[in-house]
Amino acid sequence: MFVKILKNNDFDLPKYETEGSSGMDLRANVVETIVLKPFERYLVPTGISIEIPRGFEAQIRARSGLAIKHGISLVNGIGTIDSDYRGEIKVILINLGGEEFEIKKGDRIAQMIFAKVEMAEVREVKVIESSDRGSGGFGHTGLN
Repeated sequence: MFVKILKNNDFDLPKYETEGSSGMDLRANVVETIVLKPFERYLVPTGISIEIPRGFEAQIRARSGLAIKHGISLVNGIGTIDSDYRGEIKVILINLGGEEFEIKKGDRIAQMIFAKVEMAEVREVKVIESSDRGSGGFGHTGLN
């Protein structure tokens, strides 16, 4: 798959850091350091726009190191970049930790994973088939 990237920053192109990496790191394209206080959120620009082939998406995910060490996560869990979006990629970070966290220019703040998208055809029906699970959800199988 070939993805076109338009850069508006002075960083290297996003890349896979290791041979087995699934995601490419995205960097903060900020002028001044951002101080993210506990439970505060901020829309962090990356300085890149992408053109993804139809039938694919980019998923923006949290970096596990930032999550475990500092409590930094994405407000929306996983962000989706659709194949027809052409604007700058921005990442909604939240500080779930107990200490202030600084975001500096060039910091790796999130990762971008590409995935194939299946387009569903939706049909209205009068009845859907039952299953053993039924409508059980939200922890219905317990912890053990």
